[in-house]
This record gives sequence, structure tokens and C-alpha cells, in this order.
Amino acid sequence: MFNKKMVSDLDVKGKKVIVRVDFNVPIKNGKINDDTRITAALPTINYLLDHGAAVILMSHLGRPKSKEDLQFSLQPVADHLASLISAPVKFAADCRGEVAKQAAASLKPGEVLVLENTRFYPEETKNDAQMSKDLASLADIFVNDAFGSAHRAHSSTTGIADYLPSAAGFLMEKEIQYLGNAIADPVRPFVAILGGAKISDKIGVIENLLKTADKILIGGGMANTFLKAQGYELADSLVEDEVLETAGDLLSRSEGKILLPVDLTLGDKFDADAEMTHIPVGNVPAGWRVLDIGPLTVQLFDEVIGSAGTVVWNGPMGVFEFPKFAKGTFDLAKSVANSKAISIIGGGDSVSAINQSGLSDKITHISTGGGASLEMLEGLELPGLAALDDK
Repeated sequence: MFNKKMVSDLDVKGKKVIVRVDFNVPIKNGKINDDTRITAALPTINYLLDHGAAVILMSHLGRPKSKEDLQFSLQPVADHLASLISAPVKFAADCRGEVAKQAAASLKPGEVLVLENTRFYPEETKNDAQMSKDLASLADIFVNDAFGSAHRAHSSTTGIADYLPSAAGFLMEKEIQYLGNAIADPVRPFVAILGGAKISDKIGVIENLLKTADKILIGGGMANTFLKAQGYELADSLVEDEVLETAGDLLSRSEGKILLPVDLTLGDKFDADAEMTHIPVGNVPAGWRVLDIGPLTVQLFDEVIGSAGTVVWNGPMGVFEFPKFAKGTFDLAKSVANSKAISIIGGGDSVSAINQSGLSDKITHISTGGGASLEMLEGLELPGLAALDDK
């Protein structure tokens, strides 16, 4: 499955290696709230340092409108990285131009340089050739370790590989192996759990999983659209009317693989303090909306997960940012953590639920990429991986 050159296949001694990392982390008041994505890149960074390379790191952060948008500066990330590794960490206040060139030129083996946010340039997301060349001019070798951005064809993820020898980092390899094996050759029964608000961005995923999974458990807002396709009235619940026909079609072709909620947790408004009630699946009373799966659904899903060989989970079961309506998601997190299955979790909210439950050490693999892991589940090729040199 993984036929790309690895960082360990390269001779990096005395070379400048530019690494695309995914340091798109939550920052509040200059402090990093969750450094999972930074620590996930450490094996590759430390390997390069230990093998005599000068390491240049580049990443995007958020969606800045311009270079003046300094709330999206990577300076706090560079400061935080310095506390995690024993090598000197320098920061360049630009990712191209004279500032970046001089900083890269003076970088010595055993040192790390963090470049400023690549998205301070609109050319980055356009995969602009000149931007790719500018980034490539800073180094001798390109390593992509940013699985979270591998589904995007940008200058720093794919374009740069046209101008330098390239390889995958250890995080990229690990992600592709876990997710790739889950799809290509899963330990069976293979159970996929899908949640989140919308079905529209997961239609391709469901299509592909109907071919590979043994069961697909569906919760969250996306379950509402399937329930409405079965003829139930959903009152004020989130429903995507424009894909009702598609939802009905997927159900009719699923041969019983798709399992929907059998009971629902309702709120009388979209609010953390909403009144709450449970009902069996049926018509939702006027003025109420579905905000979580119900306890009987948790029980049903738990039984399926308990006998699984592989579980892949993407998306919460309800509006889990409201504590009252987080029970379905947290109960499912426990089911997955307690199962003997190979468990793979992707997507910010599901990962967040596992971390908040304190169960992350019981999960086989927690993916650092939501969009990228969905595209893999859909069976699509990731541009950031395709661009790298083959073995």
C-alpha cells in the first residue's frame, strides 16, 4: 500500500531538509490549547536532527486574510516547539523572500527553523509555481509529514515536490498504513461509525464503505436526513432536504449494513440549557429537535462495536459541545475504547471526545487529519502523498 520513499530512505547528513508539518493548532491569547499535532511531528523532526540535518519547518495556521493578520502567526508554535525538543529553534518572520532566504542560509545542522504561516500568501492555496520554487530554494530535500493537509494540492504540500527530491515523514506513513489497511484489508467485522451534522460531505464515504464495511452506524445530524428519507417527521431538527433522495437510495442499497438510531434525545431549542426528553424513533413533536442519539441506540451500537475486529469513527453522535447532549458521543467513546477491535478515530470532534473522556491511550490510532482521513475512507488519492517520490 505504501510505496513512497520514506525519510529513513534518504541521506540527510549535512543537508537542509524542509518539512511540511501540520501545525494548524488551536491558539488562544498566544497559548496553544492542544499540541497533539505538534507532538505527532516530533519523531520525524528528531530523526532528522539525529541524522545531521538542518531542519526547516513550514505549515499553515487558520485562514488569514493577509500578512498583517498576526493572530495567525506561527511564532507561538515555534516557542512551544522549543520546549519540546533539545535543539535550538529559530523563527523566520516570513516563509519566502529575503527574510526566509537569509534564515535558511545561516541554519546549521542540528538546528530548527520555523517559517511564518504559508497562508500569509494567497499563492499557497493556488499551488502557485513561483511560490513552490521559492520554498524549494531554501533546502536540498522536501519531506511531507502533514497528513492533515495531504488532501490539499497547495504549494507547500504538492508543488514544492516538483523541485526537490521528496519523501514521506513517519506520521504520514503511520496514518496511511492504519487508514489504508482499514480500507484495503480490515480485520473483520469492519464497523464504521459516522456522525456530524451533514450527510452531503460524507456521501462518497458511505458509497465506498458500503463496499468494504460490514456495518455502518450513523448518528449525529446526518442521521436525521436518513430518518426523514424513511418518512419520519423531524420538526425543527437539522435535515438536508436536498439530499433526501440520495439518502433513501443509499438505504435501499445498503442490504442492512446501515444502522440508524432506534431512539432519540430531543431538545426544545438549540441551546445548552434546552429542556431534554427521549423518544423512540418516530415523528418528532412540533417545537422539538433531535440533539443526540438515545440510550437504546447507544446499547445497540455498543453491541455491534463489541464484536468488531476493526472500528473507524468520524464525527460526533450529537451536539456534544452542549454537555446535556454529549452523552451519546461520550458513551460511544467508551464503547470504542473498551472494544478489542483495532480502533481508528479521525475528525476533530471525535478526537476531542476521546481526549475529553481520558480514553485516548486505549485507541489504536488517533488520526491528525479530519478531511484527509475522510478522503481516504472515500477511496480517493491524496495529492500530498501522490506528489512524493516512489521507492
